[in-house]
Amino acid sequence: MRDVHAEAPARGHLRLRSVGVAGIRKPLVVQRADRQVTLAVTFRVMVDLPSGRKGSDLSRNAEILAEVVDSTVTRPVDSLESACSSIARELLVRHAYATEASVEASAEYFLRKGVSEEKRSYEDYLLLAEARAVREPDGAVRLSRAVGAEAVGMTACPCAMETCRAELVREHPDLAGPQFADLPMISHNQRNRTRLVFELADAEEVEVDRVIEAIEAAQSSPTYAILKRGDEGAVVLDAHRHPKFVEDVIRDLLAGVPERFPELPDSAGVRASTVSEESIHKYNVEASHRLTMGELRRPNGG
Repeated sequence: MRDVHAEAPARGHLRLRSVGVAGIRKPLVVQRADRQVTLAVTFRVMVDLPSGRKGSDLSRNAEILAEVVDSTVTRPVDSLESACSSIARELLVRHAYATEASVEASAEYFLRKGVSEEKRSYEDYLLLAEARAVREPDGAVRLSRAVGAEAVGMTACPCAMETCRAELVREHPDLAGPQFADLPMISHNQRNRTRLVFELADAEEVEVDRVIEAIEAAQSSPTYAILKRGDEGAVVLDAHRHPKFVEDVIRDLLAGVPERFPELPDSAGVRASTVSEESIHKYNVEASHRLTMGELRRPNGG
């Protein structure tokens, strides 16, 4: 049978950095320290393509996904990123013409949390994992990976808060007294989505539950599925006692990383991003930053 994929392209003899399949959803079984978790994972699986080859053998990508992921039903993996690493390695085995392979995955993840012990429920988060395999000139495969999470919380705007405080003091001068100075003030709120991702060498690990804790500590307040009226008041007060711009969320998140993850080497990469979905504006506000653990550990924080 004629192998059209292996033929030379008709024009534009360029090496393509990334060709593959995306949006494939699979169940993946992970063995946690205290429980077994089945994740619903969406994969993006890519390899590079040499300049002299018309197309990539895409069915191999789907086959590898099926083999690696389906086997976790009887042999659970340690983590989502370890599964991505296995897939990336096998991509280079099956695609002999490729020198780079990349795997990206996102998965729904649930932790039992709540505003109080008696109101704990399963709160949803997003797990993020990546793996990249590179075939060196001597044939050895170099592997790197990344792991992180996204958590949804809330922020309260500090600028609107102080503007409202000034307006109310102007209308009611008696509110200018020192007894009112530290009281939280009305402001507009945002649903905040923040991500923290660590870029690691193959043997390095990060516990994703700790990543989620770091993110929620940097937001004005976590949010919860179950909130009665008194709980709503507690969450709103908590957020307004910690008003933050997106810039504050990023800086607070990154400032806490060295203390929260002291085991990571200086070479580990750190990526953080945050989006506040605005309530009174017709746009969202974003901030992001990328640096290494070594830069974060410097006196000025990189």
